[in-house]
Amino acid sequence: MKNNILTFIKTSKKQGAKLVALLLDPDKIVSKNIPRISKKINENKIDFIFVGGSTVAPFETERFISALKKNTSKPIIIFPGDSNQITDTADGILFLSLLSGDNPEYLIHQQVRAAPILKKTNLEIIPTGYILIDGDNETAVQKVSQTKPIAQGDISKITATALAGMYMGKQLIYLEAGSGAKTAVNTKIILEIAKAISIPIIVGGGIRSTKGIQNAFDAGADIVVIGTAFEENTNFFQTF
Repeated sequence: MKNNILTFIKTSKKQGAKLVALLLDPDKIVSKNIPRISKKINENKIDFIFVGGSTVAPFETERFISALKKNTSKPIIIFPGDSNQITDTADGILFLSLLSGDNPEYLIHQQVRAAPILKKTNLEIIPTGYILIDGDNETAVQKVSQTKPIAQGDISKITATALAGMYMGKQLIYLEAGSGAKTAVNTKIILEIAKAISIPIIVGGGIRSTKGIQNAFDAGADIVVIGTAFEENTNFFQTF
């Protein structure tokens, strides 16, 4: 699958196969715990490891991914908060554009900084439209990007934003309620997006149960991302 991550995702969508990604924030995990966490990852149905955070210390992403690579063969994809989190030690990167916000820093400026760095790497670059949706909690993404999420009730705007992202050439649409969200992305939103676009849909933030994962899948999500639930209970996936 490595170096063919997007092809695998698109093929899985065509076949109706659902995928799970685990989001790990290097700033939240102590180095000595990586082997134990990796063991849990290897034992469970986790298709990808997303690595990143809104404010990761310099060089921490590279150190963290290098340690992960020693303990797991799962594909590792950078989920960058900024261009400083790019490292060739990963297998791919979600090349994110924060479509829901009006801050040019996260629409294009960070991407411009990242481009010459990425050109020198062997990372699989996956253009991704990132849409922040209100999860009833001010998230780190909201604070750092200084943008407001779209209200869950404004389904027409969320749908139009996702559709615009697809027309702009994004290969994935990521619906994000944010790390630590109190409310996950409503299944009504996922249903409408799934009807409107033909590219794979990632859903993350606020999903804390296997029922929540299944609900997102049933509504049309192709990939569900789990982060906080695993941080709080590393046995989370044993019930899935």
